[in-house]
Amino acid sequence: MKVLKFGGTSVGSVESLKNVKNIVESQDDQVIVVVSALGGVTDLLLDMTHKAEARDDSYEPMVEQLLNRHNSVIEGVVPANQQAQCKAIMQQFIVQGLTQFFSMLYANQNLDADYKAQVEDAIVAHGETLSSAIVTCMLGAVPHFSPNFIKTKDVDGERLLDNATFDLIAQEFKGRKEKVHVTQGFISEDSSNGAKTNLGRGGSDFTAALIAAALDASSLEIWTDVDGFYTADPRKDPTATIIPRMTYQQALDMCQAGAKVIYAPTLSPVAIKHIPVWVKNTFNPQAPGTLIE
Repeated sequence: MKVLKFGGTSVGSVESLKNVKNIVESQDDQVIVVVSALGGVTDLLLDMTHKAEARDDSYEPMVEQLLNRHNSVIEGVVPANQQAQCKAIMQQFIVQGLTQFFSMLYANQNLDADYKAQVEDAIVAHGETLSSAIVTCMLGAVPHFSPNFIKTKDVDGERLLDNATFDLIAQEFKGRKEKVHVTQGFISEDSSNGAKTNLGRGGSDFTAALIAAALDASSLEIWTDVDGFYTADPRKDPTATIIPRMTYQQALDMCQAGAKVIYAPTLSPVAIKHIPVWVKNTFNPQAPGTLIE
């Protein structure tokens, strides 16, 4: 079994999603697909949230823009006989769900800080929920809701992963025979009160690593918009070349030095289990990529 994670650029357009479909359908093994929000949607949701909090009415037309973008993607990648069902999900979560949250923030300027933070996390979680619904319909896959098994806890004001996560992942996936499963990256749930939380920027990579480690996956594949790790930033150095193979420590060192290829904490769960990590390009799937082991 493999875990394949696709970032925002990989699921950001009809063309890139068609690449995702081809990549997943070419796999011989059972796969768990972890997806980010469509490219730019998380930032858009945060912008809309800030506008609603500031009582800026300009967030309102952005709701329709968000719906139209997701529906346009559905029309480009989801089989015709499933498009109505998929669009109904978009309608429910965007027009009904998000509008309620924004209206609450707009009308209540003195919300308790903790509750306000919970509302903001719930809003941002919609990005991955929407993209995973589209990918599930596109692939005819089995859907899973990551907050059911990715748990966090508050420790002295700091949001940390709850160790129960690993057992819950095993309970969610082990014994399943279906070939393709889809879940969200980034979003999680507080183990004490059920409030929606998230794993922060790069959290989708981390989610995929947690699933791979908990299930002893044969490999973790991080599909992004670059061919792998380079010897230097190829945008600045035309002589930069792909690094075909690295150790976990070498990859961690490069991430901590500023290489934004993968989220650095991703490496810890898979390194402990000696699970190889491939970094590959959704837009150039034939490229060999970088193997981290």
